[in-house]
Amino acid sequence: MFLVETTLPYVSRCNNKQHYSFTNSTNPPHSAFLPYGRTFFHRPTGRFCDGRLVIDFLAEALGFSFLPPFYGSKSGKWEKFQQGANFAVAGATALSSSFLAEQGIHSVATNISLGVEVNSFKHLLPSICSSSSNCKELLRNSLIVMGEIGGNDYNHAFMQGENIENIQQLVPLVVDIISSSINELIELGAMTFLVPGTFPIGCSPSLLTTFHGSERDQYDPLTGCLTWLNRFSQHHNGLLRKELENIRSLHPQINIIYVDYYKAAMRFYHSPKQFGFKETLKACCGIGGLYNYDPLIFCGYPQLKQCCDDPSSYISWDGIHYTEAANNWLAHTVFEESMSTIPSLGSLCPSSSVNKLRILYPMFGV
Repeated sequence: MFLVETTLPYVSRCNNKQHYSFTNSTNPPHSAFLPYGRTFFHRPTGRFCDGRLVIDFLAEALGFSFLPPFYGSKSGKWEKFQQGANFAVAGATALSSSFLAEQGIHSVATNISLGVEVNSFKHLLPSICSSSSNCKELLRNSLIVMGEIGGNDYNHAFMQGENIENIQQLVPLVVDIISSSINELIELGAMTFLVPGTFPIGCSPSLLTTFHGSERDQYDPLTGCLTWLNRFSQHHNGLLRKELENIRSLHPQINIIYVDYYKAAMRFYHSPKQFGFKETLKACCGIGGLYNYDPLIFCGYPQLKQCCDDPSSYISWDGIHYTEAANNWLAHTVFEESMSTIPSLGSLCPSSSVNKLRILYPMFGV
């Protein structure tokens, strides 16, 4: 279930910041190259961003160091996961790659899916707790951040030309695998979940480029986003919220906090100046076209090293992922809003016990 931000690196500590070493030098991801990481780390860290991700800001707010990634870690170095782990992999999907391939949907980034991540977590668990009862106690005192997951299932399909009717049939399947994964973790002893919805994909430079030339009435006149794609995001989020209510009714003792990434991100597009953004729909690191995005020339590879002068004035970093500035606002919104939910993150993680909290973070498909 859980995963790292990237597919290849292992992590080592250096002045409380993470430095990633890429274990496959013959075919590293484009996040292994500058200008990725330029804003905060001043070097590539494997994050698909100019700096920190939402989970980095959340970890900092709760008093933790950045979470070490599970994938790519050297065998026998399990002690680094005693305070938490990140199982996210860029490009990961909720549904298995084999199932998606049967539907004609392929991922060139990774074959990691939610089921693979669940099994990876099970593999890690015995190494950080000595018995079944200890593992249950560890999970009882853990915050598990489920995603965002599912976005790549849809993005791959849209980018590869699948029609909307076929892609809509994936939504209940994606929600079901998220639900079953949460239930599986509950059986292991997990008690507290932060579950984000998906982002407004109609505002993504990559999909705006893919569907460039759509009829004028398909664009939101206030934001320039494609309304039908955003309705798709809301459809996923609506089904997910209903399923989370079902889980709550079956497990009333379990704490599930839904995080409305869609609502939080749409604030950027409706009131960009309020958040310091000057460019809402163009990629900072990109080239060509109305949205500064070319699906054949990725940010970071030799043919595309340049980027905008001020990433903090852009919402989108590379046409697919957000800038550190946008991630910072998302994390701030998540943290503030989760304090007013029932249950609230504050009530579940009071400051007096924050150092006892482990964060197990499945940042899927970042």
